[in-house]
Amino acid sequence: MSPGETDPARVIGIGASAGGLEAVGAVLAGLPASLPAAVLVVIHQSDSAPGRTADLLDRRTDLPVRPASDGDVPAAGLVQVAVPGHHLLLEKGTLRVTRAPRENGHRPAIDPLFRSLALEVGAGAIGVVLSGMLDDGAAGLLEIVRHGGAAAVQEPADAAFDAMPDAALRQVPGAVVRPATELAGALLPLLARPLHDVGRGSERLAEEVDVALGRRPMGSEPFREAAGLSCPDCGGPLYGADGPPQLLRYRCRIGHAWTQESLRQAQTAGAERALETALRALEEKAALHHRIARNAEGRGSSRLAGRARETAHDALASAAVVRDLLSSPGDGEAW
Repeated sequence: MSPGETDPARVIGIGASAGGLEAVGAVLAGLPASLPAAVLVVIHQSDSAPGRTADLLDRRTDLPVRPASDGDVPAAGLVQVAVPGHHLLLEKGTLRVTRAPRENGHRPAIDPLFRSLALEVGAGAIGVVLSGMLDDGAAGLLEIVRHGGAAAVQEPADAAFDAMPDAALRQVPGAVVRPATELAGALLPLLARPLHDVGRGSERLAEEVDVALGRRPMGSEPFREAAGLSCPDCGGPLYGADGPPQLLRYRCRIGHAWTQESLRQAQTAGAERALETALRALEEKAALHHRIARNAEGRGSSRLAGRARETAHDALASAAVVRDLLSSPGDGEAW
């Protein structure tokens, strides 16, 4: 396949998060201008990010780098990058850029891209997971491999943040592992592998991709049982999502998706916010009752003043307990 050829049979999907911009740049810098594959990149970023990722990466490689737009056609030797606040997927030979529900707390997220590559190009897909926190990309990388594609992961010791590479390797222990500067050289032999038709992806995978495309109403069909947990994004009930048994995942009816680790992190953050709200409420309660006590004393009502001061004392005691919890060492294990 020649550079610039559209609808390529081979697509490289690259996912990264914290510390990942430099790693993605290192991979792209090693890829030749004659690359016989399209490259799609997802790097976690906030909705308010300036959207300069493609420009920054364009300086690192001989390949053209462009921000992805809905309806674009991927081409061999072209790098297309997810834009802030939007998932990036491949569907029927064209790029889809959607504002579907967040996955693992992110939009763009890596798993939706990888799942779409598994569904659309199967054995022609290569998933690459680079530096980042938590475990986005691990579930999608496993889908790529299950559908005949290949996997490559940055050497965890080489990554600025090793959690994402570690999570990917737990799911796909047979992935190619290299430092970021050596990954490009490891990808080229993978691109030379003969393609074997492994058929279309499962109905389950197609359902997951439809959710990320924003067109599947979330009823009860994709779920097997209620998890007894709430979605950190919308507060709705979570259900166990279908998928490989070694990777527990959850979805809500809206479509927000969580791995076990990303859900744990989101719950910890939610508990911290709740404790901060409780601390503020208790300290404000104490302040109010101190005012009530002073006002009562000014009017000669010693009984009312005493009750108010007792209430203020109890509120401050409870606030001290909450403050101790919030300041305890660790990442929230105490609560």
